[in-house]
Amino acid sequence: MGRSPEGTGASMESIRAGRDGAVFTITINRPERRNALDVVSMTSLREALQRASLDTASRVVVLTGAGDSFSAGGDVSVMEEARAAGTLPKLFHELTAEMEHAIREIVGMPKPVLASLPGVAAGGGLSLALAADWRIASDSAVLVPAFSQLGAVPDGGLTYFLPHYLGIGLAQQMLFSNARIPAARALELGLVHEVLASGALEHRRIERADELARGPTFAYGWTKRLLHSAFTERIEGQMALERRGAVEAARGPELAEGIRAFREKRPPKFPSQ
Repeated sequence: MGRSPEGTGASMESIRAGRDGAVFTITINRPERRNALDVVSMTSLREALQRASLDTASRVVVLTGAGDSFSAGGDVSVMEEARAAGTLPKLFHELTAEMEHAIREIVGMPKPVLASLPGVAAGGGLSLALAADWRIASDSAVLVPAFSQLGAVPDGGLTYFLPHYLGIGLAQQMLFSNARIPAARALELGLVHEVLASGALEHRRIERADELARGPTFAYGWTKRLLHSAFTERIEGQMALERRGAVEAARGPELAEGIRAFREKRPPKFPSQ
């Protein structure tokens, strides 16, 4: 699984998307622009994420970038054109709206999202990466907020993810100094989960996607929901959500298979739910 994302997919110009087995892969495909995003590509990305969410045959979603970058964030050349035309506020309204929808799709995805970072993840590209559930990066990857360099306000949930992942102090340090975080440091901070040599990244992406695809998709979906609700819920509300998820899982086939496998001392083979 996960070897060729073209199996059931289609090219959407700046975004490639498709499913191979249980792995739905989305690739930001503007390598000549370091996978920078304009409104058209952001719209295509959001649509691809919606397709992935509704694809019941897929059990994991991989988000990556073509070439040696994940995404440099918003396309500055498009911003300059809008500035010259006097339409910069309109552009930012459209761009941030599409980014918000894309982030919501990733966070609300009822299956794990794996972000594979072959290189830079900057600005909105960093937001997309941090929204994912598992992040792997090449040892040449760099994480950069980038917003303050342009005089822009962070978007895409960056001011949500960074304080929760790092604490307010380190988030301030990153955002106010536009700190460039190399992959090794990002691993220490928990901003990525694995760092690989550049030549090993694709192999590990395929391997990790297959591992997640073999897991309990329904339980993973609930775990995602609970981890994000923990940012806002009181303990009473959080435990109530946990109880609801536990009962719903007990009604489905995954938990039953897990119990049988445990008793039979074998690896579980989780079915679709």
